[in-house]
Amino acid sequence: MTILVTGGLGYIGSHTVVELLNNNFEVVIVDDLSNTEKFILKNIEEITGKRPTFYPFDLRRKELLTQVFDAHEIDGCIHFAAYKAVGESQVKPLEYYENNLVTLMNVLQEFKIRDLTNFIFSSSCTVYGQADVQPIDENTPLKTPESSYGKTKQMGEEILADFAKAYKKKVSILRYFNPIGAHPSAKLGELPLGIPNNLVPYVTQTAAGIRTELSIWGNDYETEDGTAVRDYIYVVDLAKAHVKALQKLIEEQNDELVDIYNLGTGKGSSVLEVVQAFEKGNNVKVPYKICDRRAGDITIAFANADKAEKELNWKSETSLEESLKTTWEWQKYLDSRA
Repeated sequence: MTILVTGGLGYIGSHTVVELLNNNFEVVIVDDLSNTEKFILKNIEEITGKRPTFYPFDLRRKELLTQVFDAHEIDGCIHFAAYKAVGESQVKPLEYYENNLVTLMNVLQEFKIRDLTNFIFSSSCTVYGQADVQPIDENTPLKTPESSYGKTKQMGEEILADFAKAYKKKVSILRYFNPIGAHPSAKLGELPLGIPNNLVPYVTQTAAGIRTELSIWGNDYETEDGTAVRDYIYVVDLAKAHVKALQKLIEEQNDELVDIYNLGTGKGSSVLEVVQAFEKGNNVKVPYKICDRRAGDITIAFANADKAEKELNWKSETSLEESLKTTWEWQKYLDSRA
């Protein structure tokens, strides 16, 4: 079977492509390389022994997307392609709405025209906003997200619900908590271009001396140590969940189906706990400073992922410290390429 992976050279996308190839799927990637680099394609081939088909273009170029669907018999899609920086989305909201929603609708138009199904959407725990109760399960009421990024994910989910209902399609919506870590080969990992927006790559770059110090955005939250708490999930565990979700969609007999799953560890860790676990696991120091809170951030979010365990036979298996060890190996790999 052939699966289209949009944003397939990105952080989560590239790890998912590896898992798809290891499970004998054929993979077609579309990625505009706006937040990754071409060498990731070579590294995927080195890890798996297989080279996915790759098209380098922006999904807003609808005519090029049509050509991809004309050239391949697509059996399903995992849609990662999106801008994803919470802070940046607050100062560039129009860019986020256009990119994240238009690209989604362009792919769905091809699915409608060609009567295709089996669509997986890369969503986010940001759709819950600041939930009233922790841990967060799939029945937790959605709130208007604090960030424009989060709003695009919530709108994307609404678009997909209408799409599945109107056209009798099978859709899986995966709400990630906070992906971290790198492939055990140290050949794939998070590759922020410019200054990182996410915590862990900033930690590794600071430890490597690329950044002078880590900025911790706020220490006055109502948490045990005053820093924000998130559920940090190992990216390879997360990638495996996509394969499980895809296999379930393929096996399902229902014409119309919308599955929603939280993907997390079920445990919250504060920013300071992440820094300390990184230092302990890798025997390095990470200098940091406390800054004002960042617009769009919430206080605490961690998952109840029991539904994914029950229905997909999936659960997170990798500890925070082990995940952070892989991140440091990835950083050393990047340093060796410089």
